[in-house]
Amino acid sequence: MWKVLLVEDEVFVRESVREIIAWEELGFKVAGEAGNGAEALEMIRSNPPDLVLTDIVMPEMDGVELLRRTREEGYASRFVMLTCMSDFEYVRQAMEYGASNYILKLSMSVNTLRETLHKMNAELAKNNPNPSQPVPIPVAPTETMSSQPAHHSSPREITSHPEVQKILQYIHEHYEQDITVKSMSGYVMMGENYVSALFKKKTGRTLIHYLHQVRVDKAIAYLLQTDLPVHEISLRVGFVNDNYFIKIFKRLTGFTPSKYRQHSKDLK
Repeated sequence: MWKVLLVEDEVFVRESVREIIAWEELGFKVAGEAGNGAEALEMIRSNPPDLVLTDIVMPEMDGVELLRRTREEGYASRFVMLTCMSDFEYVRQAMEYGASNYILKLSMSVNTLRETLHKMNAELAKNNPNPSQPVPIPVAPTETMSSQPAHHSSPREITSHPEVQKILQYIHEHYEQDITVKSMSGYVMMGENYVSALFKKKTGRTLIHYLHQVRVDKAIAYLLQTDLPVHEISLRVGFVNDNYFIKIFKRLTGFTPSKYRQHSKDLK
């Protein structure tokens, strides 16, 4: 069972959330309740939950500050924020600190909560197969270009934002697959527009431009270390269209793939 901490200053709302859900059927158990962020932070420190379901606007310490402090202290508990429409700026901040999802209080229902918990269950199981054993948020080590073209590598860029880091890691491990902003926003369970803006803010590049650079880096390794034809390399690094591959390769290197390979041979 995944441990849940409910954080809500309105006792009636907190009790309602606790009572309307058959938690165990969804793989969760309510391990604690808190009336504000300060109280919740002490509970997280003493017994880290797998999931924190928290209101945003609360006395003493709000939900966004609770999330920020939790991340700052190295706890990897997932966060789902409860909010009102007027709290959108808080929601934006919470998502930037790595909140997994948010629920609007005005439209909150049993089905909404069940659907969100189902997603959280899947996300927790994927990232941590042992319930109630939270692990630190992984930060990928820096790494130079692999000498083996077909090997996957860790991202050379490191960001403090866990969801952006997940996307970077995914791109480096699955660059040969069909990757889009839509698929990545689904992977981290955030909106497409938000993911696009956040990725560029944290890396300085658009997600697609970053993907192209990773694929071209891999293609260069193939060109220099194998005799594979250009069209085969194109497919291996994720481009289904040869002409598009050549266009992107030339844009980033100044050469076509064939000329890049020949130029490298001439320098030897």
